[in-house]
Amino acid sequence: MELKISHLSKTYANGVQALKNVNLTIQQGMFGLLGPNGAGKSSLMRTIATLQEADSGEVTLDGVNVLKDKESVRRMLGYLPQEFGVYPRIDAQTMLDHIATLKGLTNSRERKETVEALLQRVNLYHARKKNLGTYSGGMKQRFGIAQALIGSPKLIIVDEPTAGLDPAERNRFHNLLSEIGENTIVILSTHIVEDVSNLCSDMAIICLGEVMAQGNPIDIVDNIQGKIWKKLVAKQEVAELRKNFKIISTHLKAGKTEIHVFSEDFPEAGFEPVDADLEDVYFSTISAKVDVVTV
Repeated sequence: MELKISHLSKTYANGVQALKNVNLTIQQGMFGLLGPNGAGKSSLMRTIATLQEADSGEVTLDGVNVLKDKESVRRMLGYLPQEFGVYPRIDAQTMLDHIATLKGLTNSRERKETVEALLQRVNLYHARKKNLGTYSGGMKQRFGIAQALIGSPKLIIVDEPTAGLDPAERNRFHNLLSEIGENTIVILSTHIVEDVSNLCSDMAIICLGEVMAQGNPIDIVDNIQGKIWKKLVAKQEVAELRKNFKIISTHLKAGKTEIHVFSEDFPEAGFEPVDADLEDVYFSTISAKVDVVTV
């Protein structure tokens, strides 16, 4: 199973170029698409999900032309957008049954078994008779995954799925996504570095519509080990230091500012080496495109 994206570009009517010659090859498993807000992640996801047209390029899923054979793609696709509505006065079981009917499960017994199995899988069976309007944010996200899994899709797209979830729900959602990723392609589009670090064996960083990096998170981090340095400074010193060093991020700590600098060599006295992580990769990669990030 492979999703291949070749030379994909998209410019909106207002002149914003959301995608610029995007090239990605995505295999079965969890794939992280990491980037800041406005990077083009949602535009790419919507294009793959056949919800908008591309200006140029090609996308194929298991040999199917995504941009031309939309009906075939939709039968293989599960999609959980960043924001999705629910009917607040309908219970989860009834809603999933309706969605399953729309997806072509016409046999009532098969449909009932499918819906119950999905509710069990996302740990909502106990709340199947509750109206969706009473669900917490995490429960709604798990319901969203349940509807995306109807029809045993070969590709599942989840766009910013853990934004706003509490730690317990986020951990539960991570475990669910990992399980799903064992048998299908799951694209996790997010700006949360930790989600990609914890879940994905392959990833890409996108910024202002361009793919800036792709690879295994561990390998990408290894590439910058020994090149990240930190220093605690007063806030007013940051502007001057930025003239001489590539500051990739600033962290406020106990009234002072800890700066992280990318440098092949030891910058100057007062700096200490940092055991680099994916956050440092992310910030160093996008720093050429956006302003330094304050954490």
